Amino acid sequence: MLRQNEIFYNKVKWLLKERKKTVGAWLQTGSNITAEIFGKAGFDFVMVDMEHGPGDIMTLIHQLQAMSKFDVAPFARAPWNDPVAIKKILDAGVYGVLIPYVSTKEEAEMAVKACKYPLEGIRGVAPSPRAGGFGMNGNNYLENANEQTVVMTAMETPEAVANIDEIVKVNGLDGIFIGPMDLATSMGYFCNPKNPEVQDAIKKIEKAVLDSDKFLGTVAGSFEQAQALYDKGYSLVVVMSDSTSLAKLAIDNVNKFRDAYPNR
Repeated sequence: MLRQNEIFYNKVKWLLKERKKTVGAWLQTGSNITAEIFGKAGFDFVMVDMEHGPGDIMTLIHQLQAMSKFDVAPFARAPWNDPVAIKKILDAGVYGVLIPYVSTKEEAEMAVKACKYPLEGIRGVAPSPRAGGFGMNGNNYLENANEQTVVMTAMETPEAVANIDEIVKVNGLDGIFIGPMDLATSMGYFCNPKNPEVQDAIKKIEKAVLDSDKFLGTVAGSFEQAQALYDKGYSLVVVMSDSTSLAKLAIDNVNKFRDAYPNR
């Protein structure tokens, strides 16, 4: 939430516009504690997962409150390309929205409209929610939200790949996020983004986005993988999660213990 007299400015959006490298993390457990940890760690952005994560709007607000004093841009992945859900997420105070399963130019246009106030979109205007400071400095947010909010859509289907050249022409769309697992699975290669056909599809998306005015984003399994993505022109990379990264660390420590003390 903006402070008194603070004007809504989203530093990460302009880094992305300039194709600067940004690093972020998933918040997938619904925890305000991990939100606070990731905020303090120094990530450029964090992505609250409201598609696969367990949280609702109040969970999101608690997470946003936990990271509010840190210099981190709060983003959220919406559960669907639904203007009602997107409106509530934005009113909670996020600075950017990732909208899943967008496969056509028309769906991308709908996603943009859901994130923008009229006349650019259909988002309902209200200074009373958290984003508008509960009415205390609503115009400082409302008058700048269309310009400052990051709107990105996920490429997760063969149809999206086929339509990528049209999708990147959509006004108001800031970036394209490649979801490698969903893309591979929807192409018939279950959870196998390394399949050559999937890799060819990803290359097609990469070229179209990098030839456009949009930024390119995705998820990485490690920082080393993230570096390779940055070298290819990606600007937004999610490098860890408060669920899977902790799980990997836990398994690693248990295995080290068992290797060191096989007989206890």
